[in-house]
Amino acid sequence: MPNAAVEKIRASLLRNNDEIEIHDLGAGSQQVSSKRTIADIAKKSLSPPALSLLYQHILQYNDARYIVELGTSMGINTLYLAQKKESKVFTFEGSSALTNIALTHFELLDTANIQLIEGNIDSTLPEFLQRTDKINFALLDANHRYEPTLRYFNLLVRRFNEKSIMVLDDIHWSEEMEKAWKILSRHELVYGSIDLYRCGILFFDPALNKQHFILSL
Repeated sequence: MPNAAVEKIRASLLRNNDEIEIHDLGAGSQQVSSKRTIADIAKKSLSPPALSLLYQHILQYNDARYIVELGTSMGINTLYLAQKKESKVFTFEGSSALTNIALTHFELLDTANIQLIEGNIDSTLPEFLQRTDKINFALLDANHRYEPTLRYFNLLVRRFNEKSIMVLDDIHWSEEMEKAWKILSRHELVYGSIDLYRCGILFFDPALNKQHFILSL
């Protein structure tokens, strides 16, 4: 079942018509104005509850303890990823306005196992990985372009093991993302993939023997 406390926050965001200034470092910056209402951002950017719940179930499946999320937004998915208290979630966000909103939500639910890293992911992710030796799960939901997606993959996979799992959001959002998904799902280190249309899941366990599926969520 969806988390009631988190879904209450989502509902509040969808009703909030306050405007904030957004400096989007990703592909979306070419399509939206810099000033937007919180409700508009929530409607267009937040994952649906079923997808947030799926991410939580994946973490339970592979007993993930070290979790990376690229693209905090307003922290809804982050809160789902942090449900296991013994885990640690490192979430990256480039927009200071969104960072402030997400931090408010983390404090509201007294979530102590989330570390939010603010700044351009092109800089903050490599710096973080120099101090980290393992990642069990990664959610890529930030810069929805071909080159950054492949670059983030190549950085993160160095800290993966065979039980690690990666999720790419919006794999059919653009031709660039479809191209990135096609290449990554066939990567030599990827032994299984699931295309759920809204997102794609990559597995790195050789026991899967190159199995690839297309499903509907």
